[in-house]
Amino acid sequence: MPPTLKSAVTYSHHEPPDASQLLGLFHQAPWAKGRSLEDTKEMLLHTDLTLCAWDGERLIGFGRVLTDFIYRATIWDVIVDRGYQGQGVGTEIVQRILKHPRLERVELVWLCTRRPGFYEKLGFSSKEQIGLVWSRSKQGRLE
Repeated sequence: MPPTLKSAVTYSHHEPPDASQLLGLFHQAPWAKGRSLEDTKEMLLHTDLTLCAWDGERLIGFGRVLTDFIYRATIWDVIVDRGYQGQGVGTEIVQRILKHPRLERVELVWLCTRRPGFYEKLGFSSKEQIGLVWSRSKQGRLE
């Protein structure tokens, strides 16, 4: 039975999470299963903003942003622990990112997803044919 501790969930954006806790979350998602601890540490070093959801000391949700803080921002890696999904944690992470004081001047926020319906409920709209992708790997890491 999933936890129903929504009221106990706290959110922070001041410090990035511990990479090993984040890697535990990533390994729950098919799109992030191959990530390593070293790569996760490096990713966090080069991320402009992070938003974490906590149940006590346990990391239960995460999202991150790469941005110039003026024109564009891209949201990446929004993930919620399986046991906490469907309780509004992911919605809260995205909303807090969009309201973050350091992003208030950003004109356009981008993201890539396989779950557009979730983000459309939060005000995002689909814009076909405005993006291209280049990948170093044959698989494209788009799985």
